[in-house]
Amino acid sequence: MKAPLYDAVKAHNKKNMVSMHMPAHKGVAEPLAALSEMQTLDVTEIPDTGSLFDGEGATAQAEVFASELFGTAATFMSAGGCTLCIQAMLRAVAPHGGKVVCGRVVHRSAINAMALLGIEPVWILPDDSAGEAFSGRITPQAVCDALTANPDACAVYITSPDYFGVMSDIKGIAEVAKQHGVPLIVDNAHGAHLKFLKEDMSPTSLGAAMSADSAHKTLPVMTGGAWLQVCDSRFVPDIRQAMALFGSTSPSYPIMISLDLARAFLCENGREQIEVLVGRVNKIKDLCAEMGLAVAQGICDPARIAFDTSMLGFSDGEFGELLRLNGVEPEYAGQGKVILIPSVMNTQEDFDVLSRAIEKICNEKREPAQSVLVRAALPQKVISPREALLSQSESVPVEKSVGRVAAEVFCPCPPAIPVVMPGEKIGKNEVSQLLSYGIFNIKVVK
Repeated sequence: MKAPLYDAVKAHNKKNMVSMHMPAHKGVAEPLAALSEMQTLDVTEIPDTGSLFDGEGATAQAEVFASELFGTAATFMSAGGCTLCIQAMLRAVAPHGGKVVCGRVVHRSAINAMALLGIEPVWILPDDSAGEAFSGRITPQAVCDALTANPDACAVYITSPDYFGVMSDIKGIAEVAKQHGVPLIVDNAHGAHLKFLKEDMSPTSLGAAMSADSAHKTLPVMTGGAWLQVCDSRFVPDIRQAMALFGSTSPSYPIMISLDLARAFLCENGREQIEVLVGRVNKIKDLCAEMGLAVAQGICDPARIAFDTSMLGFSDGEFGELLRLNGVEPEYAGQGKVILIPSVMNTQEDFDVLSRAIEKICNEKREPAQSVLVRAALPQKVISPREALLSQSESVPVEKSVGRVAAEVFCPCPPAIPVVMPGEKIGKNEVSQLLSYGIFNIKVVK
């Protein structure tokens, strides 16, 4: 009997590629050795295990231990990924809808949740401080301006770090939000490890009320494992109900167990191993700069590797294909960008393979080009995201969509800056951007 998905994964594993992509456990047994008996651990909510959304038994104890580790008022486990955490955060800060000031670098799950909850986003575009080839940062001043113009806003929501590892000034933004009497919530999907750096850079340590941490991206956790960190105790009583509203009533125990095991690993020697990882990543970043690859400027995640290859003449996903030929599987390669997500599970040998591959590829001569991220103005809002997503729609060719209202989000990742949101009018600039990202059909409101 054929099992194509199983067969495809087994075939890929036989290639013995160096994994520079999520999940961060990299298929290495430790510290998840117990998961080798997967089926014996795949149980359900029974008295011996406890109930996740009821906060009972061993699951609740595991969350208490995680809260102690992260220094939060409460930490909640999610087997529904960071998406469930984002949905719960937005539900907690805007239970009856209303305005939320949002950075435009945003995951589609947040946009869909806002539409379902009747939230009206007030968009802030990122600046250009990371360089022309990268999405930038949301600044405290931009947040202050938006809150001043929208005194009825009930929260601020931003993404930091972004897919490239670019980090916004969380401390400054948290102070601005506090001055205006609203909470700051952060999509920290790519930053679950930030707590364990030599200098704690986690959002909740810098003043955020809550953060959604997609643990499987940067820590040895199974795909779908995430933590919702809550520092503002006002929100603690409502979070389980908010998570239960969106989450499955059958959460995966292997995923939750992997979260608990990763927490134990971090307690034992996680900080030391993450510092080793950062040291290895720094050497790769130095090599990238030496080879002429463009990297993001300013404060960035020290454990993320992201660069633009166009200055060396590599276009689209060419650099990624060459990495694969040299035994390295990247997290992303396209639009002239390469993103690598190493973790503590990668060995020094893995980094040696990566280093040799980058050096070899960069020594191949190309005609240099220029990669500039298009920073268009915000499209015109016509109707609310909720109204657009729930409306009758039709699919039309992108080039024939000028003047129509988008019925879904179009968010190429990277840079994760949506070209057009549900409810926004599509103009010529948006059409040009969509086509450049390889999007040729779009749903529009009838």
